[in-house]
Amino acid sequence: MDTKLKPLWKRTKKQFLVDEKGRRTAVLLPIEEYDELLEVIEQREDVRRLEAGKRMKGEDIPWEEVKARLKAQGKLT
Repeated sequence: MDTKLKPLWKRTKKQFLVDEKGRRTAVLLPIEEYDELLEVIEQREDVRRLEAGKRMKGEDIPWEEVKARLKAQGKLT
């Protein structure tokens, strides 16, 4: 678990919503803690994308060529 996330999770004052059988169905937490969790998740996603980009191999493609390919595929107008 992420070192920044773990201490946050431990100190979070969690409240749970439960169904009729007592099973947890949702969690309530202060908005500040929710925002901090989102920030950690976004940072981890940024790192994952960066690492994935570093693993990609191949030659660089000029922007004009990429743009032309996207237009030909109908993905760019």
